[in-house]
Amino acid sequence: MATARKRRELFTILETSADTESTTACDSQDSPLNLSADVKWFEIPYRKPDSDEEDEVREEEDGEGENGFTSTAAAVETADAASFIAGGGCNIILVTGSNGIMHDEEEYAEDCYYSTSTNCSDTTSNDSDIDFSDLEEEERRSFFSFEDDLDEDCTSPDFWGEPDQVISIEPFSAVSGPQQSLGDDADTRDYFRILFPDSLFEHMVEQTNNYALYRQRRSGKSDPHWHPTDVREMKAYIGLNILMGINQLPDTGMYWASDIFIGNAGFKKTMTARRFEKLTQYLQLCDRESEPVRGERGYDGLFKIRPLLDVVENTMWDAYMPNRCLTIDKCAIVTKGRYSSTQYMPSKPLRKGLTVWMLCDSRSGYCHRAKIYVGKPSEDEAAACLGYRVVTSLVRGLEGQYHHLFMDSFFTSVPLLQRLLRNGLYACGPTQPGRKGYPEVLRPRNVGKLSQGEFYQCQHGNLVATVTRDVKVVSCLSTNSAPGIVGISPGRQQRETDGEGESDSMDNAGLSFGVPRPLPLLLYQENMRGVDLCDQLRECYQVGRPCKKWWRYFLWFYVNLCIVNAYIILRESRGGTPPAGFNGKQFTQRHFRVRLAQQLIGDYQGARGMERAARKRHADSPIEYGHRLERMSERSRRCRNCTNKGLRHESVFGCKICNVHLCRGGCFSEFHK
Repeated sequence: MATARKRRELFTILETSADTESTTACDSQDSPLNLSADVKWFEIPYRKPDSDEEDEVREEEDGEGENGFTSTAAAVETADAASFIAGGGCNIILVTGSNGIMHDEEEYAEDCYYSTSTNCSDTTSNDSDIDFSDLEEEERRSFFSFEDDLDEDCTSPDFWGEPDQVISIEPFSAVSGPQQSLGDDADTRDYFRILFPDSLFEHMVEQTNNYALYRQRRSGKSDPHWHPTDVREMKAYIGLNILMGINQLPDTGMYWASDIFIGNAGFKKTMTARRFEKLTQYLQLCDRESEPVRGERGYDGLFKIRPLLDVVENTMWDAYMPNRCLTIDKCAIVTKGRYSSTQYMPSKPLRKGLTVWMLCDSRSGYCHRAKIYVGKPSEDEAAACLGYRVVTSLVRGLEGQYHHLFMDSFFTSVPLLQRLLRNGLYACGPTQPGRKGYPEVLRPRNVGKLSQGEFYQCQHGNLVATVTRDVKVVSCLSTNSAPGIVGISPGRQQRETDGEGESDSMDNAGLSFGVPRPLPLLLYQENMRGVDLCDQLRECYQVGRPCKKWWRYFLWFYVNLCIVNAYIILRESRGGTPPAGFNGKQFTQRHFRVRLAQQLIGDYQGARGMERAARKRHADSPIEYGHRLERMSERSRRCRNCTNKGLRHESVFGCKICNVHLCRGGCFSEFHK
């Protein structure tokens, strides 16, 4: 610990006073890169000691005591900070770190966030999260040889220097936002068609009919309950699955229940329960007869959904151009089926599921691109740079546009940020301090136990390494944050009390103290929410039902993702104005989904639905249209009208046109009304 404290030529201890902050405070309008207006931020000038002797003299003059906090100067400085915050401003007091505190390594290891979380290092990971079967050979070589094309060796002792260099950030000037102009008459179906075109419905109909014949040929017998489907019926089928996410019931058959409190009249009118089950049974997206088996040339782990991916990935990318700030993170899809790529994630709310890497907009949550985990790669070297390959595959096409990427510690590394910076992309995110290239002097064993708000920084050009303590110790890397900038977000209100539990004075009551944070952490907290926002919109209303086929989960995932993206495009392109015909106060995602499902279903009615419609038209005068009470069979059956009312009566009479048994008496006329 003591050795790290002496080597201050490689990192900086930043501190400030009230006078310095008052002259460097900036307005909220010029706050760096999407910072909230509530954040007060300051630029702290770097002060390099002239010599080691002067530094030691300054440490001796700071105060005496066991821990360095008992000096009069420190007490006065703390009082000034409290008064400054109470007056509506912000003050930052950063511990110099040279106060003579001795740290116990075992105690610090328990407190350090990274002391036990070293299993995500790039050098130890053996999993692959994306499929590289559709990449060119040159792109594959660029992923696996990222260490060879670096300008400088990040492990060199001379790589990192003092944080006193000026960083260069090019302005973002690319076209961004929705690229479709549909006009004021466009409705939810038109926005959904941008991302999920009608050609996909036609492809689903063709492959579903072919798969039904394929299954019947393999079994050697025909299915008497199956007949070919069409585009109208397939759209109605998708619409019913969307409505199931809004009106959730434990079992699919309950939507067609005869109980008036459980059954859904709209589902019964659209198609029968048996027809819905048959469409679910034979639903298919690919030609199963030409599917290559594992080990053959051209094998694709995502062959069953490849036609869907080829269309949806292009439509999502073209419909909405990325804004300046983007988020890269992973999401999990709950599954009950058996699939080799299913992962067990004990630290996540969804402990078992399928993994998808996503590139989303930091503000709206729009998903621009998604990559699916398909299993471990065959190459050993491909498993050594997982996070590097995931990020570089997600940001293809953004080179030279100066976007700002925010990612978590699973991805962030020095080689990755160097590669992105060379390609005209800035990045920021926490990292694991044990990774290759991270400054040795900023690692936990060398920095020691930090106080809350204390931080150290090193710099190499635009690349800035920071270690600080917020709730726990955090190490981060950034290429879009200047060193020496600190901000304070509004904190919790605290009340200082004396030993008797009463306030000392009115001035100390209700003060709001915030934790000072360096600029990289502030930017990360403000912009690392794009994927979470997309997940919140997607998880509110699920699409589809659980099953044992793994590819169905990805099908409904992309359908749901297209709905979320279409809702975001409608909301931003119309400026919050709802579609024509909507009379509510606010057009929410629920209204969007209900309206979309209704437009997909339209006026489609299956065989049972048309029969019910004919019965309703003839209800005024059933005798005129041939409906009459007559003997149906020798064996009595339950009266349909009594069953609808929760009663149990049987009769041999009924209506042959409606094909139902009815009691003699009032049930005939009551049923036809």
